[in-house]
Amino acid sequence: MEKDIKLTKLAECAGCGAKVGAGELARLLKDISVIHDPDLLVGFDKSDDAAVYRITDDIALVETVDFFPPIADDPFTYGAIAAANALSDVYAMGGEPKVALNIMAVPEDMPKELVHEILRGGYEKVYEAGASIVGGHSIYDEEPKYGLAVTGLVNPARMFTNSGARVGDVLVYTKPLGIGEVVTAAKGGLVEGEAVRQAEKVMMTLNRYARDVMVRHDVHAATDVTGFAMMGHMLEMAQGAGVAIEVDVDAFELLPEVRSWARMGILPAGMYRNRRYAESQVDVRDVPQDMADVLFCPETSGGLLACVAADDADGLVDDLGADGRVPSARVVGRVVEHEEGSRRIRLNTRETAR
Repeated sequence: MEKDIKLTKLAECAGCGAKVGAGELARLLKDISVIHDPDLLVGFDKSDDAAVYRITDDIALVETVDFFPPIADDPFTYGAIAAANALSDVYAMGGEPKVALNIMAVPEDMPKELVHEILRGGYEKVYEAGASIVGGHSIYDEEPKYGLAVTGLVNPARMFTNSGARVGDVLVYTKPLGIGEVVTAAKGGLVEGEAVRQAEKVMMTLNRYARDVMVRHDVHAATDVTGFAMMGHMLEMAQGAGVAIEVDVDAFELLPEVRSWARMGILPAGMYRNRRYAESQVDVRDVPQDMADVLFCPETSGGLLACVAADDADGLVDDLGADGRVPSARVVGRVVEHEEGSRRIRLNTRETAR
């Protein structure tokens, strides 16, 4: 196998950092007609993680698609991360993935062994999810890209959306933050070894395990945190429910050295897109600049952000961490009334600006 090929060097952007910004996406979709169908429970006009179409009173299809350029140099790892990221949208809706289709673009001269390993990484994660890859589509392109179109099932009465938050809810997040900074540092040759392996492990961890616990609790809303960053996805939740969110910035678990990279300006371009989109609705207060940058930074295959009834929050966190599969679950904020004219998100920290 060609060991000297660095997949991340073949792409300008890595992972979900390649996503079109939320603000630009909204402009691109503006004025596109939406056909009314009473069985289309969630469509593209809802800013949700996946579409949901009702088949019966108890069964609905969950449909999503996600792909991106390399975020890891090892092809198996890249394929596994891309698959975990695509599957995550189904979990964010409370659903269970059932079948998936490969989506792949590769340079014509890419060694077949590398292509095989990318696909093998995707297959392994889909099988771990209890689903099957049943086909797909591939094209030649100068820049590699890989991902999945995923179909899952959910009970319409028990599905999650990102707009169901209620005043008094507590926010729980299930993974460490900082993927964007670590990947950007690694792409620039500034970090390697254990720091990169730890970030890749986080990205390869399926949100299946968090979803399986969340469906047993009083969760009112959920989303996965990916390219639009914690602030972008949290803003969509607040706007969708007509509420505001207070964030305990110090509660998040961060990957090692993330704030150091942020202080040095080792940040992906997606951070600046996310900031332009969301900053007018975020009251940063006295949060240090580097930590604010982390909250605007794209995550790839990030965790699930859940709004849960306050009296069930501790139970949810305890159950998430019970078997060691979701050890990073933290209470990170609360849902409050939105006062007209005020910003949707307020950041609180024990730190003072540096």
